[in-house]
Amino acid sequence: MRSVIVLGSTGSIGEQTLEVVAAHPERFRIVGLAAGSNRDRLAAQAREFGVEHTALGAVEAEQLARDVSADVVVNAITGSVGLGATLAALETDAILALANKESLIVGGDLVRRRAKPGQLVPVDSEHSAIAQALRAGAPHEVRRLVLTASGGPFRGRSRESLASVTPAEALAHPTWSMGRVISTNSATLVNKGLEVIEAHLLFDVPLADIEVTVHPQSIVHSMVEFVDGSTIAQASPPAMTLPISLALDWPNRVPDVGAPLDWTAAQSWTFEPLDSDAFPAVELAKQVGLAGGTFPAVFNAANEQAVDAFHDGRIGFLDILDTVAAVVDRHSPGETTPEMTLEMLLDAERWARAEADALVASPR
Repeated sequence: MRSVIVLGSTGSIGEQTLEVVAAHPERFRIVGLAAGSNRDRLAAQAREFGVEHTALGAVEAEQLARDVSADVVVNAITGSVGLGATLAALETDAILALANKESLIVGGDLVRRRAKPGQLVPVDSEHSAIAQALRAGAPHEVRRLVLTASGGPFRGRSRESLASVTPAEALAHPTWSMGRVISTNSATLVNKGLEVIEAHLLFDVPLADIEVTVHPQSIVHSMVEFVDGSTIAQASPPAMTLPISLALDWPNRVPDVGAPLDWTAAQSWTFEPLDSDAFPAVELAKQVGLAGGTFPAVFNAANEQAVDAFHDGRIGFLDILDTVAAVVDRHSPGETTPEMTLEMLLDAERWARAEADALVASPR
């Protein structure tokens, strides 16, 4: 039986993680829970699972991850505020089941240096799919990774038609139910850009060898192409319980955690090229990933500020990525050092947030 800490337990991924644990008490038990601000829901979860150790807020979550012994720490905190918890979990011997992609993207080599071999396991469905497909061949046999994207709520629309998009429309994802930031990032495809950088960092595959294809049905979660021309894909109905269960018990599969595909029913799967003119976020993310250093932290922080500004009615939908691109363009990382430090990343984030806020406030 694996003991589990869930950080971000009151969010979508956190709640689904608890559902998996509740359905399989013979395999998992919860020993710690942390939430951002939902004190009442956290207390209810603690009662339900008989948990003694709880925490409220990012700093307390770090302490929980560091000080409470567990086999697995699930980091389902939203945003780069989860970086501290990621670093704290990596100080222990626990497996880090990472749903907080921002902490890896922002932390970059700092996170990778601290991770022990096999300690970092992805929760995102795309990266879980790649991890599963990679078991079909040796690392030197991999030609490229192909991440699938649903295309979000605005698939097929021109850039011009997106100028009048409302916050409510941006949150109406056709497949997944997610929080405000992730749903908006899926609408702009910033989320897919972040996932490209995450795949590069997780699997040590060059960014040039990572591509995105639009797959509206969200059945094929991602693919690995090998040097002999074979492509291995992972397919399952769009639900997070499968990748969550794999992360909790990696590399073991948990029986009956999700419904399989019905191969007796007719169905069609389609794949389309990404429209980079309407959705330039993926190409910008690749440039940021290639630049490395503090650039991913700047990219992510500027986006978080711009998303808030959009939902507050201060900028339009297209202004989100325009703001991010402008902040990235203005970023000058200064003197390079052999190793990135947490202080350097936090300084870059603070600068990016202030710069984004200034751009949002300026006349357009």
